[in-house]
Amino acid sequence: MSLEKKHAIYIANHIEKSKPVTYEIKKLETIGDCLPKFHQWTNGKKTLAAYEVTRPESDTGYYFLFIDWHRNDNYYLVLYAHDRSTTCAEIRQVQELEDGSYLIWSYKPFKRDGKNDQRKAYFKQMFGSTTVQIKLPSSPENVEEFFTHLFELCQNRKRADKIVDVFDFE
Repeated sequence: MSLEKKHAIYIANHIEKSKPVTYEIKKLETIGDCLPKFHQWTNGKKTLAAYEVTRPESDTGYYFLFIDWHRNDNYYLVLYAHDRSTTCAEIRQVQELEDGSYLIWSYKPFKRDGKNDQRKAYFKQMFGSTTVQIKLPSSPENVEEFFTHLFELCQNRKRADKIVDVFDFE
């Protein structure tokens, strides 16, 4: 099922109440349900909540946006790189499993260099599957673990995207 507005509000509420030890959270201001001057791809789109989440010890960070990405009342959790140059993940799927609700994201590289099969093979070899499941936080206390999994997803994606620069597959 899709990430519905209720899921986005549920997660955002937990983020607002959380006090993670290893992350800093800064809420971004929305004006009229939009996130002004953030990125050309987000302009004018309904945004329920947006955060800058950083991990000071490793000097990494991402922007977490709960946004109506395609303007059709289906919400996404969009993770932007800290320099706002690109998205790291656009997550729109939620799956109910026995032990709770999970965000579902699949690694599908769309680079135009003919090496996407190598990227996918590397991702699958390193992380077991091209599909990632991240449990929704069931309380503010679970937000830290939620962030850790999302940071890992972004870093693994980046690593897989760049693998063809590291190894010559010819």
